[in-house]
Amino acid sequence: MNRRDLLQSVPALAFLAAPAWAASEAQTATSSGPVYELRVYHCFDGKLETLLTRFREHTMKIFEKHNIANVAYWLPTEPPLAGKTLIYLISHASREAATANWKAFSSDPEWQKVQTASEVNGKIVEKVDSTFMVLTDFSPKL
Repeated sequence: MNRRDLLQSVPALAFLAAPAWAASEAQTATSSGPVYELRVYHCFDGKLETLLTRFREHTMKIFEKHNIANVAYWLPTEPPLAGKTLIYLISHASREAATANWKAFSSDPEWQKVQTASEVNGKIVEKVDSTFMVLTDFSPKL
């Protein structure tokens, strides 16, 4: 079930009944402190290994250069995502920092060179899903 279907299945009244303190805590959590970004890269057929090589040899280092902290990387083991999907978690100092970090990363000449070289035989990534998240108060610290 995708997020849209899930949200549409929850009655709107449930959101209205939420206490005011919950809303203020959520706003505070998203505006300050570390924010995590879950990214899912859906590759074109036969391109996953090229993407993994690019991350292993270049992207992770360039992320660090631009204050994007590498947290963890995963490969799905079952269809339909196995063999064509990379899922990873990174972190930024704040949501505002994330915007600045991505801007700096995308304009980095080293990244642009790496991206161009890795895509000499065609585009690698068909689609990227990105979700920004904050830890709950009961989550183990990362």
